[in-house]
Amino acid sequence: MIDPRLQVKLPGLTMKNPVMPASGCFAFGREYAQFYDLSELGAVAIKGTTSGLRSGNATPRVAETPSGMLNAIGLQNPGAEAVRDAELPFLANYDVPVLANVSGSTPEEYEEVIRTLTDVENVGAFELNISCPNVKEGGIQFGTDPEAAAELTAAVKRITSKPVYVKLSPNVTDVTAIALAVESAGADGLSLINTLLGMRMDWQTGKPVLANEKGGLSGPAVKPVALRMIYDVRQVTRLPIIGMGGIQTAEDVIEFMIAGADAIAVGTANFSNPFACPSIIQELSKWLERLDIEHIGDIRQQGETV
Repeated sequence: MIDPRLQVKLPGLTMKNPVMPASGCFAFGREYAQFYDLSELGAVAIKGTTSGLRSGNATPRVAETPSGMLNAIGLQNPGAEAVRDAELPFLANYDVPVLANVSGSTPEEYEEVIRTLTDVENVGAFELNISCPNVKEGGIQFGTDPEAAAELTAAVKRITSKPVYVKLSPNVTDVTAIALAVESAGADGLSLINTLLGMRMDWQTGKPVLANEKGGLSGPAVKPVALRMIYDVRQVTRLPIIGMGGIQTAEDVIEFMIAGADAIAVGTANFSNPFACPSIIQELSKWLERLDIEHIGDIRQQGETV
């Protein structure tokens, strides 16, 4: 049952609730559709898509850490045409908008992916992954340079009429500088944070645990960093923000919205609990009653008075 108190409308995304799975933690939804109806979700952020097939990094490429995990998957995906022809038609069976995550090594590759996907009806908006910390080229080089981030944003805005959200890297000194740069270039919204760059060492071999040596840290360990960065970005822009970073519960969602997020994405929690997203959605309705709040958006407004 849809709870109208949870409905959120963002550029390109009319959502039943503010909850979506984060890109890279949900693939294209096929596995999770075996557990629940994907139409329950507010949106689906699909796996980062590149122009062609990518097999990803060598293994091992995942490692557990206290209160989190490291991943160095390396943007493994079937390529834009396969996503257009096989994965997006599958998601079209569900009443849920798609946020298409786009990755690349060059501006031209980002543009090619967006050209391939822009006319797909159930793609409501694009999410530019300018902040992937575990590939050897592209990604993070755009996410840590305000000028490069702005140029890429402007380039893709010229070739699609659909809204563009830019996914920001936490691996910077001042995340607000990147946020303002992409806003000036025409970004319609922001997503943050992506994973923090980290690593683990194998004390027995004396070598890094990950074959890639370094990977992206996610999970509850990064939540305080995510909240701080969302709060800082909210002080300098009115753009819609999709917040993410260690969200596991409805209480976490409320914290993120107080900090300045308009919607949220659940990442690592999906791996340990495939029902994480629908469980959070159900709990959010209960929390609105407990807090005597008429609409989920009112939480954001309360946060603005802090």
